[in-house]
Amino acid sequence: MLKKSLIFSLLVILAETISAQETVALWQGQKVRHGEQVTLTPFLADNNENGISIIVCPGGSYFWLDDVNEGEEVAEWLQNQGISAFVLRYRAAGFGAFFWHHRRIFRGKQHPDMLEDAQQAIQYVKEHSEEYKIDPNRLGIIGFSAGGHLAMMTACFSDKEDQPAFVGAIYPVVTMNAPYVHERSRRALLSERKQNNQTMRDSLSMEKHIPDNCPPVFVINCVDDETVDYHNSMLLDSALTAKKIEHKYIQYQTGDHGFGVSEVFGTEESRQWKHEFLKWLKEIKL
Repeated sequence: MLKKSLIFSLLVILAETISAQETVALWQGQKVRHGEQVTLTPFLADNNENGISIIVCPGGSYFWLDDVNEGEEVAEWLQNQGISAFVLRYRAAGFGAFFWHHRRIFRGKQHPDMLEDAQQAIQYVKEHSEEYKIDPNRLGIIGFSAGGHLAMMTACFSDKEDQPAFVGAIYPVVTMNAPYVHERSRRALLSERKQNNQTMRDSLSMEKHIPDNCPPVFVINCVDDETVDYHNSMLLDSALTAKKIEHKYIQYQTGDHGFGVSEVFGTEESRQWKHEFLKWLKEIKL
């Protein structure tokens, strides 16, 4: 009995080791405000034959990170599909900022911290592509909710060499303007002092900043989304269409918000996005 228990324990440890590699401190040795909080956790696929890899940006309204449901579970799912994934724990404003509004006095964490973290993640993975056995030209980014906004910022506001090869925007926050803005994400991103600045709102409304060289984008959301108004994704779809950017937009009627890759949350309809995403990856020219 003891022998079986020991073998089981060793198998569990081995499975955990295979699932996620050592977490990387992205700003280690650099003087970056709150940089010690930023990490990247690799989930490397053994059967990654095409070299595709994806940085995963959890949602959380830019105040916190849903780094299990929209982070680790997403990365493990991708890993099981033969795609190496990297969960990015970027700087978010935090619960203190949410409850106490202390950024009226102290800077705290706000834009462009999150964008800098995502750009650093892109650079780091590309620089270590041989170690991770991935193709640096096939490195994409996927984000959920506010993480979807971050993924789009990374694609739109980065130099070409630091752009992701493709973007997944899953029930994303897109605009910072009424009537469709997700106000909590706007406050977290811009801070209490800057959230009412119209120039700042416009500068981070992604439907206004799609570049001509934007990489391919995959977008999904649900009409019954009670957290982020579904018109956000429609604005993004229209902007991508106007710029003639290769993209796919799927609008589901049901599923609400925050279901990630779960087989429990969302609906049978919305959970189809995972299959559509994998199919899309095979169709785009990387």
